[in-house]
Amino acid sequence: MKITILYDNEAARTNLQADWGFACLVEMDGRTLLFDTGAQGDLLRRNMDMLGVDAGRIPEVFISHNHWDHVGGLTEILRLNPDATVYVPHSCPGPGEAKPAVSIDGPYELSEKVFSTGELQDIEQSLVVKTAGGLVVVCGCAHPGVEAILQAASRFGKVSALIGGLHGFREIELLTGLNLICPCHCTQEKSAILTRFPQTSVSGGAGKILEFQ
Repeated sequence: MKITILYDNEAARTNLQADWGFACLVEMDGRTLLFDTGAQGDLLRRNMDMLGVDAGRIPEVFISHNHWDHVGGLTEILRLNPDATVYVPHSCPGPGEAKPAVSIDGPYELSEKVFSTGELQDIEQSLVVKTAGGLVVVCGCAHPGVEAILQAASRFGKVSALIGGLHGFREIELLTGLNLICPCHCTQEKSAILTRFPQTSVSGGAGKILEFQ
């Protein structure tokens, strides 16, 4: 399994542009899924082009929540691929440019190894991917709280990795025992997390690639 960060507040590669927002590409077992779409479609597409990602050939888009910095690029992605399946939390309106979106309320199975936590606290869903080393959880901003997200994800197995925006999360000890932590986007305590878990935490940024067995 491979996760490539496409859009983030920082850039891990000099030829990519940073901007407030988040998006990443999730690839496993021949399946490709775009998690969130950043704030600006043209910037997202430019970063994708630089990374060799064909925006017009992404069959699935998973939207964590209906905030501008996570859905801003969706119109552009659907312009390039109007047949893409879009998964949105129940409170998020489906994009008018596409075929009817899949509206997710409770825990949801996208496939045998890919799940949604379901919409938590009426605002946000997180993606859960089952790997040989445990569950990889990808979140947009963690508005419902990291503890709630990890608890919801754990219904599918043991969580081993957490990637994405963690917003104002400060209960850092909750991350003890994870094999990988990649705080991105809106995480206010990035430095504290990287300092507390030097062996298991890594910086994000557009262009960062994370691989799992």
